[in-house]
Amino acid sequence: MTSRIGDLVIDCADPSLLARFWCEALGYRIVDQDETGVAIGGSPVMPNILFIAAPEGKTVKNRMHFDVCPTDRDPDEELERLLALGARRSGILAGGRWTVLEDPEGNEFCLMRKRVPAEPLPLHD
Repeated sequence: MTSRIGDLVIDCADPSLLARFWCEALGYRIVDQDETGVAIGGSPVMPNILFIAAPEGKTVKNRMHFDVCPTDRDPDEELERLLALGARRSGILAGGRWTVLEDPEGNEFCLMRKRVPAEPLPLHD
C-alpha cells in the first residue's frame, strides 16, 4: 500500500485572508472551516490546502513552497493577475524560468513561465 497527501497545511496569522487569496489564485473553493482554520480544495485528485491559525509569525524563508503555472493566459498576464489579488514580488532573485512572489502573509511561491492544462494530467505507472 502507499499513502497520498490529504492536506497541505500552512500555519498563518489569518486563515480566512490566505484562503480567499489562494482560492482566487488557484480557482479553488472553501471546503471546510472552523475556529482553528480554513480548508480549500479544487479537485478530488489534488490535496486540499489547510490554513491553520498560529500565534508565531513567519521568520525565515519557506522550506516548502508552491510552484504555480498559468492555465489560460501567458505568464506575464498571470503575474499581473496575482499582483492584483494581493501577491507581491519577493526580494529573492530567480532565473528566467520563474518569478518569486509572496502571498499576503509573506509566504514565498513561484510563478512558472510555462502554461499547463487546467485539468490534471493522467497518472503514469
